[in-house]
Amino acid sequence: MRTPKLLRRLLGGPRIALALGSGGARGLAHIPVLEALDELGVKPVRIAGTSIGAVIGAAYAAGMSGKEIRAFAVDALRERGTFVRRLVTLQFGMMRDQLKDILTFHAPPPQFDAVRIAEEFLAEAVPATFAELKIPLAVVATDYWARKEIVFDSGPLRPAVAASMAIPGLARPVELDGRILIDGGATNPLPFDLLRRNADLVVAVDITRSHDRLDNGTIPGATESLFRATDIMTYTIVQEKLRASGPDLLLQPKVHAFGAFDFLRVAAILRAAEPIKAETKQKLKALLDS
Repeated sequence: MRTPKLLRRLLGGPRIALALGSGGARGLAHIPVLEALDELGVKPVRIAGTSIGAVIGAAYAAGMSGKEIRAFAVDALRERGTFVRRLVTLQFGMMRDQLKDILTFHAPPPQFDAVRIAEEFLAEAVPATFAELKIPLAVVATDYWARKEIVFDSGPLRPAVAASMAIPGLARPVELDGRILIDGGATNPLPFDLLRRNADLVVAVDITRSHDRLDNGTIPGATESLFRATDIMTYTIVQEKLRASGPDLLLQPKVHAFGAFDFLRVAAILRAAEPIKAETKQKLKALLDS
């Protein structure tokens, strides 16, 4: 008697799911992978994303093609002046609201509001709710007080994406469903483990920063220390997960030279990531043929 898994393969081929990891601006490297899937005619049955992976995953799940996401990202980030002005406008509003507390030493300098950033920079094609997506999506955030991973796959979409990208020290935590939430990279930077029940093949795109050159002996500043610590944390979490059990196809674009906030280097990041498109096609076709 044939197993259900074999029947699915005989009727329509294996179900493929896609995990898009965290890593800030390096997440632009997810885009060539999406373009490769489009060119192969492969449509994931489910997507899981953390932080920037949730941002790009939401756009793809909404029905945007890889090429459309590339065009949107380049247009939004290419114009340095426009990009900076939009950020300053957002930040100025928050500073004005909190200035009294700052001056009286009742509060530290304000952080970016992740919800407002998500509303400002997510593509218009991204809908208000998970139910409106064309591909099911899981978004990973971290419950700050419970110290555990939280997965959103229903209800309001944009606040969930905002929570997933609320990087500590840069963005204020997001309050949603009675929880205080921060960046999902703190608990699950590459959420391929969320997809095993939904697919026959799991593809994961890892953009954690592993082996970029370090200047030995240099004492980093406070900001650099914070973000480098985040890089170390997310890389270590992913490596431990991979030791336990990895995805069927692990893709690692060569974008380690870029920092999490190098968004204005969008063209350089996309050029560096371009070889991953051919690698994706070759390795995924081999998996499908086998």
